[in-house]
Amino acid sequence: MVTVNDHCNGCGVCVPYCPVGALSVDAGRKRAVVDGSLCTDCYVCIRHACARKALEPGPLPEFIDVFRHLLSDPTETMAETGVPGRGTEESKTNDVTGRVRRGEFGLCIDMGRPGIGVRLRDVDRVSRAVVAAGLRLEPPQVSPLGMVVEDPETGRLRQDVLDQHLLSIIIEGKAPLDRLEPVLQALREVESRVDTVFSVGLVMRADEGLSPRLREVLDRLGIPYPFRAKVNVGLGRPLAEG
Repeated sequence: MVTVNDHCNGCGVCVPYCPVGALSVDAGRKRAVVDGSLCTDCYVCIRHACARKALEPGPLPEFIDVFRHLLSDPTETMAETGVPGRGTEESKTNDVTGRVRRGEFGLCIDMGRPGIGVRLRDVDRVSRAVVAAGLRLEPPQVSPLGMVVEDPETGRLRQDVLDQHLLSIIIEGKAPLDRLEPVLQALREVESRVDTVFSVGLVMRADEGLSPRLREVLDRLGIPYPFRAKVNVGLGRPLAEG
């Protein structure tokens, strides 16, 4: 977690900069205090908050410490994927990457936000729910979440990382179109069991006849069509065809 050095005078300027409320001031000691159970190592406070340079990066001795920092700091690049800002291009770039093929849909479940963050325990709950409904998680070469997935067949995360607090993370996967309704229904059911927020990005190729089928699914689930949407017009150069 972020550490406080002897330059600190307890002015409190840094406190509102923390996106997860991990900073406070001990009035008796006249010193800023970092709550290690909340700090995500996003380093926003280090970059912007203190003219006295009283805030410093703490040690990141274990893999999970580095993982937490890389997923929470948008200025970092994930070495395994080569992508800055949470380490994934997401399947929304499908007009170039070609990850979602005909007859499939892609899902990006964006968990956590500044102001609340997300525990990997809640990510585990959502991951298990959508995998049980038919979603196949993306591998770690594509999506950083795969680095802490213990069992891709069930969506179970490593049990030793569940208490980790991140600013946000994305669950990515894809499945055949006939699993779309069960996966969306699973998300609706698990929503009440997580102590954070998530948004859902649905990625589908604009194939002929797909729109009416999608409308039927969303209408049955009571989801507005579309809630927000964008269409890539095919000007990219796909890396995969078919």
